[in-house]
Amino acid sequence: MGRQSPDPTSAPLTSPRSPLQIRSLEASDWPALWTLLEPVFRAGETFPHDPAISEAKAQVAWVEQSQAVMVAVDAAGAVVGTYYLRPNSLALGAHVANAGYVVAEHCRRQGIGSRLCQHSLQAARRLGFRAMQFNLVVSTNTAGLRCWQRHGFQIVGTLPGAFRHRTLGYVDALVMIQSLVEGPTP
Repeated sequence: MGRQSPDPTSAPLTSPRSPLQIRSLEASDWPALWTLLEPVFRAGETFPHDPAISEAKAQVAWVEQSQAVMVAVDAAGAVVGTYYLRPNSLALGAHVANAGYVVAEHCRRQGIGSRLCQHSLQAARRLGFRAMQFNLVVSTNTAGLRCWQRHGFQIVGTLPGAFRHRTLGYVDALVMIQSLVEGPTP
């Protein structure tokens, strides 16, 4: 599915803490992935997608426009999380990655988002990205903000009122970045 590279992770990530496997998305995973993404998009609280997005458009946005899409699968084989990786910009800015993450609501506060973040940083380095940038981190997404900062992301800008939150109205969005190479951020 999509323009994924063969396997940017080289090996699935598992942990002694839990029997969670992070692996490349397979075509057969899409129905479960849509079940995970749909309520997050419909909520209109963390992603800029139209809350009325169709399943087909969501698949294009999450999968087809990404360089790599990974899923977190629990011991029972259920998809409980996902992330995508893609260039943040075109041509001369394509050395900076962008990523998006979703964790199943019933699995939040279990460290899955943190593990997805770690995994994506490793995968981005292997794919040759020099930094990772988040363009529109909704200021009210406090769990996400804490996670990204814990993993080394710095807030480099605030976009006043840039996100139209479904229930709170216009809220600030943050730009965050992390270098993936030694030395200053590109």
